[in-house]
Amino acid sequence: MAAAVMDKDFKLDTPDPVVWASVGDVTLPCHLSPETSAVAMEIRWFKRTDCIYLYKNGHVTVREGYEGRVSVNTQELQRGDVSLRLRENTWGDKGVYTCQVISGEHKEEGRVGITGKSPVPLL
Repeated sequence: MAAAVMDKDFKLDTPDPVVWASVGDVTLPCHLSPETSAVAMEIRWFKRTDCIYLYKNGHVTVREGYEGRVSVNTQELQRGDVSLRLRENTWGDKGVYTCQVISGEHKEEGRVGITGKSPVPLL
């Protein structure tokens, strides 16, 4: 009995590699290209080396300190949208984030940075 599971060829597209954000809500854009359903894939978002969001087998795990603040719109996974929504973003959230999508043996990564506008100096 020979059952072959085909890994789809996809890349990760991060259309805005740097997101300008002040304090508030921000979306880190990341999409599968070509448009491919990510529902059955493993999706991980990292800040530096810490995994802050994991979607696997329909279950979501969020790192302590990010509960209620990070999410991926699971309804958009069907269209390959794996963008991370970060609520109540603070200055401490600035930095580089890595999106990792795994399908079988196929793994792709994309990076998106959050930077804030420098405050206006007081005269």
